[in-house]
Amino acid sequence: MADVGTSSTTTAPGVGARLYEAADWYDAESLLTQDERRVLARLRDFLDAEARPLLAEYWERGEFPEQLARPLIDLDLMEPAELTEDGPARGLYQGFRIFELARTDASLATWYTAQAGLFRTAIRVGASEEQQAEWMPKVIDFSLKGVFSLTEPEHGSDIAGGLSTTARRDGDGWILDGAKRWIGGASTADVLAVFARDTADGQVKAFLVDRQADGVTLEKIHGKTALRMMQNAHITLEGVRVNESMRLHNVDSFKDVAAMLRAMRSDVAWIATGIAAGAFEAALAYVNERRQFGRTLGSFQLVQEKLARMLGNVTASLSLVVRLTEQQAKGIYRDQDSALAKMQTSLFMRDTVALAREVVGGNGITLATDVARFHADAEAVYSYEGTHEINALIIGRALTGESAFTR
Repeated sequence: MADVGTSSTTTAPGVGARLYEAADWYDAESLLTQDERRVLARLRDFLDAEARPLLAEYWERGEFPEQLARPLIDLDLMEPAELTEDGPARGLYQGFRIFELARTDASLATWYTAQAGLFRTAIRVGASEEQQAEWMPKVIDFSLKGVFSLTEPEHGSDIAGGLSTTARRDGDGWILDGAKRWIGGASTADVLAVFARDTADGQVKAFLVDRQADGVTLEKIHGKTALRMMQNAHITLEGVRVNESMRLHNVDSFKDVAAMLRAMRSDVAWIATGIAAGAFEAALAYVNERRQFGRTLGSFQLVQEKLARMLGNVTASLSLVVRLTEQQAKGIYRDQDSALAKMQTSLFMRDTVALAREVVGGNGITLATDVARFHADAEAVYSYEGTHEINALIIGRALTGESAFTR
């Protein structure tokens, strides 16, 4: 266990004493290679210099800072050249990439992970070998941008049995009708990975739909109080024609979609952990500078107790996501494991951002501190990619052998 402020003996060139300092008592950083820490430090430098100064303004405007998109892509973070000489980048690096983005801003992490996690997983799991050979290099370099379009206006947690969007075979193609909602990044995507129920066999299929195809309408969702920078869309599909070649050939039922969700929940657990770390670090910096009654806030017993609880939450969350990622690197993917990580890290996150807001006081509800963004954005992350209740029932089913889902 590393002490706050101590120096690592395995510092990578170009990296400071530690990347995560106070938020790394678990010493998860020691699991990263020098090259991995170097890439993450490059990301940290960009986020601190280019992104952080824009966050409050764009969060309040409810707009994504598009000027960050291309520079962020050009950092070559998904499969960095220096990490892929012997194969794909390690899962732990990918997890800490998400963590680094989320500890800066939840919308940035969600935007990047929409491509690097959601869409990439749709292709990796759902596409045939031939389709992957064509599409995956374009996914990695962002020359084919896509989004995962599963959730519907009337169906979220019950989407497995309630999927209403339909796909009807028509000659050498398909006709899609329906609607999707809360689809982040859809307005700038090239294609939408749309999941629809085949009218012939009742099974779920998946299609890459051109965002500008006839019959596709996108509307920005306004009035959000969380993830305000992330542009979420309501998508309407009316008689949209899609060629058979654009159907993901390995998706033939909702079981195939569930395999994607099983893999992707680990990404959301990393986001929740990053948000908790960002809120904790922002609160710690504030109480060490803010003075009341002639002393810094950080010198008061009750404030220190809350700081300790926040650190405990972050440390426990890191333990969960690191262990889950190590399991998945061995090919172990179980619903209950990813559900437990998403459920518990989200609970820790929610507690942490509330404590951070509390110790920062009234300033914690203004954008003058980072705490306000983390506090609001945590509510969205708490719910997406499986609510607390749904994940708890997945775990309960594994524990008891009994399904308690509504029939």
